[in-house]
Parts: sequence; C-alpha cells; structure tokens
Amino acid sequence: MSAPELHSSIVALVSLASGIASKHPDMGLCQLDKLRNMGVADEQIASVIEIARHIRDEAARKLDTAFDTAADILQPSAKPAIDSTSSEPRNEAGGGCCASTVSGQRCC
Repeated sequence: MSAPELHSSIVALVSLASGIASKHPDMGLCQLDKLRNMGVADEQIASVIEIARHIRDEAARKLDTAFDTAADILQPSAKPAIDSTSSEPRNEAGGGCCASTVSGQRCC
C-alpha cells in the first residue's frame, strides 16, 4: 500500500524549511516563487521561515553547549540553564523538546 501523495504546496513548504534549517546554500529560495504562484499566503510562508530559523538556531546552540561541555571551556557556574531566547529550560540531554519562536509559535 503506497502513501498518499503530498500536495505540492506542502512539499514546497517542507523544502523551504529544510533548506533554511540545514543551512543549504540555496536556502530554499527557489521554493518562494512556487509557493507564491500556488497562492500560499506570505504570512504562512513567514511562519515556516521563522520556525525553520528557530530550529536551525536552537540546534546550533545545543551543539555549541555540548562542545563547550565536552571541551570544559566554560566554568560550570557560567553555563546558562535557560535558553537566551526563551524562558523555558533547556533540554540538555538533547531530547525532542524545543522552545517557542520569538513570535510565540511552537515548533514541536
């Protein structure tokens, strides 16, 4: 049994988001025209961009923290317990939790 095919606008949104989150050199820019031609609202595109950037930036912070911990660069008392862009505690174990975006959108 095959899975149902995704609508082309969903594929374009996923491609845009993954390009941004993965720091792909093209950043999903080719998807913008496709999405606009399909009638996807700029507000929806902006939301996807915000979430993708948030995930990308959160991943970078977690990698930096893990590296600093492994390299013992920061003193234990200097290590932040709270994400600098959120009031939610960090999930230092690297689990699936994530904080809201700046505008309050949940990414998970």
